[in-house]
Amino acid sequence: MIVTLIVVCEIGFWILLVAGLSFRYLARMPRTGVAVLLLEPVLELVLLIATAIDLRNGATADWKHGLAAVYLGFSVGLGHSTIKWADQRFAHRFAGGPPPVKPPKYGKERTVHEWRTAGRWILAAVVALGLLQCAVWYVGSGDISSLRNWQTKMLLVIGINLAIAASYTIWPKEEPAKEKTNA
Repeated sequence: MIVTLIVVCEIGFWILLVAGLSFRYLARMPRTGVAVLLLEPVLELVLLIATAIDLRNGATADWKHGLAAVYLGFSVGLGHSTIKWADQRFAHRFAGGPPPVKPPKYGKERTVHEWRTAGRWILAAVVALGLLQCAVWYVGSGDISSLRNWQTKMLLVIGINLAIAASYTIWPKEEPAKEKTNA
């Protein structure tokens, strides 16, 4: 049931996103579009409640409950930037908006971009870690090894993102010489 609900939430996220942006730009109903987009957190709330009820009813905490926590964490950490990304493209394609902003390629600006990206992923992983820890406390005694495995994976996500961002700080990507001369 939990895995099905996660899939439904993911599909629902994209349906609400397209519907909200369609109302905003195609139907020229921006308030309705915002209202539809504001329904997205309701999906996550339903998943959180369903997961808690499943555990409360005696389900053994397993990978599915961990996946639900990770999905919720990633929705918090990456949901807003995903909506912003889609909004820029939708506005450009269907409403004559400016072209989407491309990430910087070189120098300090690229380093800052990488740290912001890492920050979103780290936020997602930290929220997932917190939800997983809450699930551990909620379950109390019993087998929580699956939840601990997910926590380890989230620490790995944090480490990878810190390493990537730090690499751009230590070795910033420089503009190739031939592009500098043409500028």
